[in-house]
Formats: sequence, C-alpha cells, structure tokens
Amino acid sequence: MAKEEGSSVEPRQRKKQRTSGSQEAKAEKIRRTTAPERAPKYVSFQRFAKIFIGCLAAIISGMMHVFYLSAYHERKFWFSNRQELEREITFQGDSAIYYSYYKDMLKAPSFERGVYELTHNNKTISLKTINAMQQMSLYPELIASVLYQATGSHEVIEPVYFYIGIVFGLQGIYVTALFVTSWLMSGTWLAGMLTVAWFLINRVDTTRIEYSIPLRENWALPYFACQVAALTGYLKRNVNTYAERFCYLLLSTSTYTFMMVWEYSHYILFLQAVSLLLLDIFSVQQSDKVYEVYKIYIFSLFLGYLLQFENPALLVSPLLSLTGAFMLIKCFQLNVKKGTFVAKVIKVFEFYLLCTLPVTLNVIVKMFVPHKENEHVLKFLEVKFGLNMTKNFTLNWLLCQESLQAPSQDFFLRLTQSSLLPFYVLVLTICLLSMTQVTFRRMSGKSKKETATLEDGRIGERPEIIYHVIHTLLLGSLAMLVEGLKFIWTPYVCMLAAFGVCSPELWMTLLKWLRLRTVHPVLLFFPRLITELTELQEFYDPDTVELMTWIKRQAPVAAVFAGSPQLMGVIKLCTGWTVTSLPLYSDDDLLKRNENIYQIYSKRSAEDIYKILTSYKANYLIVEDAICNEMGTTRGCRVKDLLDIANGHVVFEEGDKLTYSKYGRFCHEVKINYSPYVNYFTRVYWNRSYFVYKVNTVISFQS
Repeated sequence: MAKEEGSSVEPRQRKKQRTSGSQEAKAEKIRRTTAPERAPKYVSFQRFAKIFIGCLAAIISGMMHVFYLSAYHERKFWFSNRQELEREITFQGDSAIYYSYYKDMLKAPSFERGVYELTHNNKTISLKTINAMQQMSLYPELIASVLYQATGSHEVIEPVYFYIGIVFGLQGIYVTALFVTSWLMSGTWLAGMLTVAWFLINRVDTTRIEYSIPLRENWALPYFACQVAALTGYLKRNVNTYAERFCYLLLSTSTYTFMMVWEYSHYILFLQAVSLLLLDIFSVQQSDKVYEVYKIYIFSLFLGYLLQFENPALLVSPLLSLTGAFMLIKCFQLNVKKGTFVAKVIKVFEFYLLCTLPVTLNVIVKMFVPHKENEHVLKFLEVKFGLNMTKNFTLNWLLCQESLQAPSQDFFLRLTQSSLLPFYVLVLTICLLSMTQVTFRRMSGKSKKETATLEDGRIGERPEIIYHVIHTLLLGSLAMLVEGLKFIWTPYVCMLAAFGVCSPELWMTLLKWLRLRTVHPVLLFFPRLITELTELQEFYDPDTVELMTWIKRQAPVAAVFAGSPQLMGVIKLCTGWTVTSLPLYSDDDLLKRNENIYQIYSKRSAEDIYKILTSYKANYLIVEDAICNEMGTTRGCRVKDLLDIANGHVVFEEGDKLTYSKYGRFCHEVKINYSPYVNYFTRVYWNRSYFVYKVNTVISFQS
C-alpha cells in the first residue's frame, strides 16, 4: 500500500514540474520577444554620448559662471572705467593685504629677491619682521606673479585683471567640480545642472567672491571641491581600475594643494577624516580605501610642513593625530573570525582606542613641538559655548563679528525661498533612514539583496552616500554655530539636494507630485541673474581715494601709519607705506597690536595713546568717523563699547551704563584741538570720513 501511494504521488510531482518549466520557458520567450538585447556597440555609443554631453554641460556651466562673475564685477564697480588707485580700494581688509604682496612680487627685481622679501618682510608692520609666506599662505600670489611674468601677460593685460581672472577661473572650476560630484552620485548630469542653478540662486550664502576676491577661501575651496569629487569617484563601488587610479591621483594633488593655500584647511580635512572614519565603521568594505586616503593626509601634512617653512601648526593639528592613530590601529589589527566573542571584544577595544589614542598623540606632539597654535581660538570657543566669561577686547570683538555669530533667520529664509532647504532636509532624512535600515540589517546578520529598491535600503549601502551624509551633518552642525562656515556647507547642501532630486530610482514619484505644486528652481535661475546684471551699481568712495592720494603725495616714504586694521590693509596695498597692524586674526601678536591701536577709540588720556603709538614707532594716526561715531544695532558690539568693557570704564547694571573714566573718548577729544591733545598730536589732513594726526616727536606743553 505504501508503495502504491508513493508511486501515485511521484507522477503528480513530475507533472507539476513540467508545468512550472513550461511557464518559465514561456516567460523567458516573452522577455526575449519584448526586450531584445541591444548590441554592445549601441550600448557603448549610448554611454559615450551620455558622458560627452555631461562633460560638455559641466564645462559650459563653469565657463558661464566665470562670465557671469566678470560681468557682475564690472557692473558693480565700473572696474574698467576706474584708475588704478580706485580699483585697489575695492579690495577691503585682509583682501588688500594679499593683493599687496602680489604687487610686491611683480615689482621685485628678480624672483629670488621677491621670495626673500616675502620670507623676511620688515616693510609691512613696524618693528616686526615676519615670514609672510608662512603666516599668510601667499603661495597663490607667488604663483600668480610667476605666471603673469612667465606668460608675457604684462604686454596684453594689467596685473589686477590677470589676478582676478585667475580667481574667477578657479570659481568656474569650483562650480564644475560640484557639478561632477552630484553627477557621480546620482548617475545623471541633470543633477549637476540643478546643483549649479541652486549654487547661483543662493550665491549670497555659497560664496564671498563678489565682496572679497583675494580671500584665501576663494583660492582654496575650488581645490577642496575637486578633492571631494575625486573622493566620491574613488569611494564608488564597481569603478574600473583606470578611473580609480585617476581619482586617487586627483585626490592626492587636490588635497595637498588645498592644504598649501589656506591656513585653516587642515581643520576642514579633519572633519572629512572623521567622516571617513565613521564610513569605515558603517561600511566595512571600504576599509582599504579609507586607509589609502589617510595615507594621503599624512603625506600632504609632512610635505606641507616642509614647504611651509616647518610650520608647527600642521604637526600639532588634530588631523595628524587622528590619521596617525587610525593607521596604528590598522597595523595591529588581528584576523579573527567575525561574529565570535573575541571579535566583538576586539571591536570594542578598537573603538576605545579610536576615541582616546588621537587625543593622546596630540598631547604628546604638543609636548615636543614648540607652537602657539591659535590659543585665542580655544578661548573663543570657551566663551562661545558659555563655558567662560571674559572682558578681553579681542575675544569680545571676535564674538561680535558677523561671520563668527550664529546664522540669522534670514539665512534659513533665503534657503527656503529658493526651495533648497526643503529638498535638502527631505533627501537627508531619507538617506539617514536608509543608512539606519542598512545598519540594523547588518547587525541582525541578514545578507544584502541584489534588488536596488527603496524598501531594501540600497541607497544606504553606497559608501559615497554614507560619506556625504556624515560630512554634510558635521559641516552643518558647525555652520549652525559660526555663520562664516556656511560658505563651505551651503555648496554641499546644493550638491546633495540636487543628487536626491535627480536620482531616478528614489524620487520619480516625488518629482511628479512636486512639479504640480511648486516652481522648479531652474525656472528661478535666469530671471534673477539677468535682473542683477541689468542693475547698474557703482562703488563710490571719494574720501578714501583722497586719503590715499594725500598719503602718496605728502607723507614721507619712511612714515608709519596707525589706525584700524581694515584701513591699514588698504593703506598697505594702495601706498606701500608701513603700518602698525593688519586685519589678520591667526596671530596672537597681531591681535594684541590691533587691540592696542584700537585704544584711540577708548576713554584714555592723550598721554596713554601717545605712549602706545610711539611704542610702535607710529608717525601718523588716522581716526575714522565711522568707528568713532558708530551707531551699532547690537548692544555692546561697537568697538568703543568693547573697549570700555575691557578697560573697566563702564559696567552694565540693569540696563544702565555707569562711567568710571575721568577722560573723554580720545577720538572725540583730539578733534577739539586743546591741551594736552595738541601737545602730542597735530592735525595735518582731514575730510568727511578721516582725520590724520601727526604724532609729535617733540612735545611742547602749552597752556
């Protein structure tokens, strides 16, 4: 009976198998009929056409950005119709200092002599010899001057046009690199077009190129964008060997260049290194690539240390400590079978080392390397986070700078009106949820699925996406504290939002819904830019022009000028005269000089001011009405208020100011021309904005 039952069951099973096989055969026949395979030549041509069009669009986007910047700059300053002095006045503050060294290199009798004068400069700041190449990262100006002379450009173009042309060209590369990064992430060059559109629409928050052309960040961030694009391609899976080698080479070159042209670059790279470290934790397949990138960091740091005249800031940087600790841990890693108890213990121990070893290495290095690495930065952070209180003028003055305060509501309003912020938050949220889903799946031991659906969280498995999400979160967290960092974070927001919007497998349904209810950002692009180009603007500052003209005609060549650091930068550029201070905030000695010279706006006696100025060998003092009569909107952030607090001349109690100084404010009193002020200072020039006083060498006390 059992045999009969077994025999009766077997035919049924065979019959079922034949039926299933016939259905699969029919389905396969239908697939072959409806979707015939394309010829390899056709697929190759289609891929080549896609890449060619994308590259062409990226290059055109960069060139159009350069043309736009040039046209806007001309419209804003009427640059071609100005004389050289009026053009140079448009470079304000620290921008004037950088451009002045470019002029000095062009005036030098030889390249060697020019470099020597930069590294042993005693004509900029009175009583102080500085290595301007190291202290101000002047490699951009050095290279620009060499190119200007080597290419014979002096015969066809003025130096200032050559200089700003290079910076504008770098901005074109910047935009192109953002285009390529978004393209690599999304797989479509349309994402690059949207990135560029958002970048230009939110230009006020993505770049400072329109206001301060020679700034270090305008030279450095294009290289950083190239570095991020190369890193994105390098982290991608299934990339061919030649593309991976090209990305590695570009990554190495751009990392080193970025580090050489900006003194704060190693802090930005530290955030990137932290992002890669977290990527190594979330995506175990990328450990070898992260290790290779860390080797690039170490090589760039040590090579930069040598070429920046043994700059100790690079040796004590947190980037070196983190990369060194990571590589030490990788060297001592043991091959233990995954999932075992020993493997889990070792993983916990490695995590502990990653948290403690970088700090330990940094402390050890600082013990052996003499340095003064921005001590004011640590004190600034203490006050910024409410861990300490201070009456120090320099710290309070830094805290009052707009670029070092938290972003205003207008910043978020502008990003929302351009539709960038809502898309960014949406894309970031989905990517974070996908990454969380992938992490829990890996912790539960589930294997990866081959289907690239949203439900599977496949987007969260892509290493380049994980890296960008972590990096943008770190940059965004800092940008929420310090507004100046928004110029690094906002371009990232443009790129990540454009990637998400144009990613077909994730956003097709969402795009259909959005197109019915919102105006696409690209439609906002051309009308706004055309309006800005048609508006005629004019930079008109006759008082500063008159002051510079008087200095060049009347002041002795050996004269030393004292005044606000911002004005001193313009004087150094336009006249070449020696000054007492500079608008640079990375040097403790210069910051102390700035505070001392700012005392001309405090409630100090004429004798005190005279002693301060003569200690720096100042021959002329310039008082600015804009500072002396400043009517700031933020309470306690005017220069004279900060000085009064630092000097203990006023105290805030229940909204009342109690004055403790028996002297009037110097900048007011010196204008009245009565004793003892006329005994120490003689007014030699004035206009509506500036009052110039000669510091008397012989003091004559008269009643």
